Amino acid sequence: MSDAPAPADRLGLLADLVAAAKRAGADAADALLAEGASLSVQRRLGSTEQVERAESRDIGLRVFVGRRQAIVATTDTSPAAFARLAERAVAMARAVPEDPHAGLAEAPDGMADLAARLAALDLVDAGEPDIAALSARAAAAEDAARAVAGVTNTEGAEAGFGRAAIALVGSNGFAGSYARTSHSVSVTAVAGRGTEMQRDYDYATATHLAGLEDPAALGRRAGEQAVARLNPRRPATATMSVVYHPRVAASLIGHLTSAINGASVARGTSFLKDALGTRVFGAGIAVHDDPTRPRGLRSRPFDAEGIAPRPRAVVEDGVLTTWILDCRTARMLGLGTTGHAARGVSGPPSPATTNVWLAPGTVSPAALMADIGTGLYVTELIGMGINPVTGDYSRGAAGFMIRQGALAEPVAEVTVAGNLREMFARLVPADDLVFRRGTDAPTVRIDGLAVAGA
Repeated sequence: MSDAPAPADRLGLLADLVAAAKRAGADAADALLAEGASLSVQRRLGSTEQVERAESRDIGLRVFVGRRQAIVATTDTSPAAFARLAERAVAMARAVPEDPHAGLAEAPDGMADLAARLAALDLVDAGEPDIAALSARAAAAEDAARAVAGVTNTEGAEAGFGRAAIALVGSNGFAGSYARTSHSVSVTAVAGRGTEMQRDYDYATATHLAGLEDPAALGRRAGEQAVARLNPRRPATATMSVVYHPRVAASLIGHLTSAINGASVARGTSFLKDALGTRVFGAGIAVHDDPTRPRGLRSRPFDAEGIAPRPRAVVEDGVLTTWILDCRTARMLGLGTTGHAARGVSGPPSPATTNVWLAPGTVSPAALMADIGTGLYVTELIGMGINPVTGDYSRGAAGFMIRQGALAEPVAEVTVAGNLREMFARLVPADDLVFRRGTDAPTVRIDGLAVAGA
């Protein structure tokens, strides 16, 4: 994995491609290179089932003829092929309708202090595990899960490592490149037998091995969670308080970021399309997006249009403060980009968040549910029953009943329903935020949701 081209080589390659596009008749162009290498080991029931290595290197060229745009992608990175690729892209652009909002960033600022910002992000782990190290990691996770009393089987464990690099060059003067690494481990445990089996899982990802959760602790937790779910019941249908475990609470923040995505807002298909500058959550609630967090899973020194991203309070004291915008959606709304452009080699930029989290509250999860007589504690959500236009929410769920402020019997085949505008307004966070994913949240409580069971 260490034989990748140097950043200067990537940038030179892309500069040649952009120059070829200009010679072919493009008024403007940018080129994106994405390359990566990964190694993973899968184990099940004490034996190695699969070892997989993958490598890729792809280039995408975006050209503009006036306001007409076309994109082509290739795995052929030889300069000899660039002229033909550029000619095809320009011919495609001339054949499509104009898009009045298309175009490169007018003032990309992602090159300023790029080296210093990259160093501060610290996205690359110098060490690379071999097959033996990954196998030991996966074995530790699965062995710990299997050691839990009541676990009868597993769906296996996997450990992996990846290294990726991104380079972007535009005819607007931008040129930048960065790399990142990732370590991961996951395991799924099965408890019970026959038709009474239950499963649960856990996983962890980190840019550096030092930040990866102990595989044995992760496996033990997966096993304990699977056993705890045995013999679930269906609760009676009622309106009650619902408490979301952190791993599912993060999905609520995902619904928020989808609703404030500039593409949805510009199309008028978001239930929050008129909510900018208004109170969406309760007083004191904050949601942050920070692409500059050191070793963050989604940190980056510039976005897909060469804009230097900046930390933002998406929600501050309950008030929605910003949309999530790239250049195109910003132009559609008469605003400036927020530096949230993301893209692959075969598609145009679109808005996407980076490291997002709901700020923690001031009480523990136990205190958060202490006054609930009868409620639901959700540990798993199923399906995507969300209406993005109205905010209506209906999802399958599993977890545990809350009785007199404490967790009680496991439940399954439950539906939780409400409306996201009302749910956001009633959301109360606990103090147990841990950064484990790209979108994170502490335990949260929402009162007055419809729970459909037996």
